[in-house]
Amino acid sequence: MKRLHTIAIASGILASALVLAGCSPQAGTPSSEPGASSSASTEATSEFNAADEMFVTMMIPHHEQAVEMADVILDKEGIDPRVAELAQQIKDAQGPEIETMRGWLDEWGVEYDDGSMGGMDHGDGMMTEDDMGALEAAEGAEASRLFLEQMVMHHEGAIEMAEAEVESGLNPEAVALAEQVVADQSAEIDTMQELLADL
Repeated sequence: MKRLHTIAIASGILASALVLAGCSPQAGTPSSEPGASSSASTEATSEFNAADEMFVTMMIPHHEQAVEMADVILDKEGIDPRVAELAQQIKDAQGPEIETMRGWLDEWGVEYDDGSMGGMDHGDGMMTEDDMGALEAAEGAEASRLFLEQMVMHHEGAIEMAEAEVESGLNPEAVALAEQVVADQSAEIDTMQELLADL
């Protein structure tokens, strides 16, 4: 009788432990299944759809061109200090974002061609070879003005792409970056338009 009582107690403790284990929340686990493994959290961040892939593969060369434009203006003499500061700000922000997006493509198993512009054209805010040549040839106040005009157009294209990602993207990190692009570049457009009016 005493042995049966001991077994009953042990069974009760085991059942309680199993219930607690099944109900304890897994931090960052998106699955609703009890006791889902923590690896599910890693897998969730790797989930993406066609909109995410398009956004990242198009935004990488878009950012790269913005950095190139910033480098062109930062190498020049006689640039308005406020314009030079903005160019450095753009470079500092978009450089790390390029590396982040490249990392996502690696995680997703998506091959990226560095020579591809992702099907973009001038309608995406991208500068043509002639546009870049004009920026490189300009000097002083004219270079400052041209940089601002081109970068406003460039930012507008990026915002349009980012808004499409916010609407249709699946990957939470990519969507968060898109939201950041909209916020940051909208603010920078306001700054650039103020500078243009003041030059």
